[in-house]
Amino acid sequence: MQWKKITTYTKDYCPYCHKAKALLKDLGVPFTDIDVTHDEETYRAVKMRSGLNTVPQIFAGDTCLGGFSDIDALHKTGKLLPALQQKA
Repeated sequence: MQWKKITTYTKDYCPYCHKAKALLKDLGVPFTDIDVTHDEETYRAVKMRSGLNTVPQIFAGDTCLGGFSDIDALHKTGKLLPALQQKA
């Protein structure tokens, strides 16, 4: 299966960040995690990019899928994996 480049932006103390990463791991989806706990510059940049002010922020390629609640809802409706896959 071909995956888009999945990137999570998280903070080490955030329970929703841990849940989002656990969901992706459980689904076997490879992702890159960028911890912004102590990196205000990167956190500011990703907030500008996504328009969101919370973590986690999950990106599939250049598309922000939102946070844990968003990807959990997509997963429960069967739409998460298709959103993470590369188009053939």
